[in-house]
Amino acid sequence: MKIRAAGFLAAALVALGALPAVAAEGLPPAPTPEQAASAPGTLDTLSRFFARDGALARTAAAPRVEGASVPVRLLSPDFVAGKPGAPVARVEFRASRAVASDGQKASLWTVEQAGGWQVVNIATGDDEIRYAEMGRGGLVFREPQIDAWYVQKGTKVLPLDEDAVRAVGRGGTSLAAYRERVARAYGDKLPGSSYARRGAAGGYDAAPTAEAGPGVVVAVGAGALLALALTAAATIRRRANRSAGAAPTR
Repeated sequence: MKIRAAGFLAAALVALGALPAVAAEGLPPAPTPEQAASAPGTLDTLSRFFARDGALARTAAAPRVEGASVPVRLLSPDFVAGKPGAPVARVEFRASRAVASDGQKASLWTVEQAGGWQVVNIATGDDEIRYAEMGRGGLVFREPQIDAWYVQKGTKVLPLDEDAVRAVGRGGTSLAAYRERVARAYGDKLPGSSYARRGAAGGYDAAPTAEAGPGVVVAVGAGALLALALTAAATIRRRANRSAGAAPTR
């Protein structure tokens, strides 16, 4: 499922890499991502999140967190820039799958802060965990500018969804060829570029939404996305115009 709404648990993010503390939501840092995801305050916020469109009552949501968290990697600006030895992607956060009593799923994003792990975002669906499961045996990552998921296996980059198929073909491509493609697409938009200096790069676009309900904010963007000087606003708009039934490529 490619239609998603991302809801941060605080009013806004203020700078690249500066993820907010959300103590007001009752979510103090926890020793592990799993403990942060399953904390009582997190489950209470999940109940509101799952009930936000009126599909079920908040008191009936009964959210639960399933399984271990997974690392979520986004395309690395160092790789785009051709830095020697740079991996294709870098870990930006960890994600845990949450499920409501009616089967709704959500992804809880956690980051490590002083004193422990913090939940910073809830997104509809479980893309992050599902693609990690599909790509076992390889390094799974996302190219956020086109909302594409891949798995790197050795010197090959293989697609995990239709957006990635459109980018590299069903048979995938070599790691070197993929680097050439992203360098052409984003090399002139890295930090320090004229694109960035014009202010076209960035910042988080966060605004309240009636659909999200109290305490949940629609927001776009994540660390590497901003580092590449592109916001995710266009990605979310593309998701909103895409069929919800799109199946991933296996």
